[in-house]
Amino acid sequence: MKNAKLFLKGTLVASSLFVLTQCKPMPNSTSDNEKTFIVGPETADCTGVAPMKCLQVKEKASDSWQNFYTNIEGFTYEPGYEYVLKVKTEKIENPPMDASSIKYTLIKQVSKTKK
Repeated sequence: MKNAKLFLKGTLVASSLFVLTQCKPMPNSTSDNEKTFIVGPETADCTGVAPMKCLQVKEKASDSWQNFYTNIEGFTYEPGYEYVLKVKTEKIENPPMDASSIKYTLIKQVSKTKK
C-alpha cells in the first residue's frame, strides 16, 4: 500500500512538471504589447488633420526621431527633457478615420533627463 501511494505521488509530481514545461506564453503576452520609447526634448511642427505639434519619438538611441501624432495616456510632456518611457500598446477596433489605430498607455517613466 505504501509503495502504491509513493508511486502515485511520484507520478503526480512528474506529470505536473511535464504539464508546466509544456506551457507557452499567450500570443498577446505583455511583452508583445509593450514598447520602450525615447521622447525628445522638443516637439516639432507636423500636420495631422490640421497643423499641430508632435512629440519626437524613437525606439532605439541609434534611430532617427519620428513624429508621434497621437498622445500617450498617463504621460505629461514637459519641454526640455528627454524621457525614456515604457508604454503599453492596444489595437483599437474601428478607429475614427483621423485617429490612430493604436492606443498608447504609459506603464512606467524609466527616466527624465534635462537637455
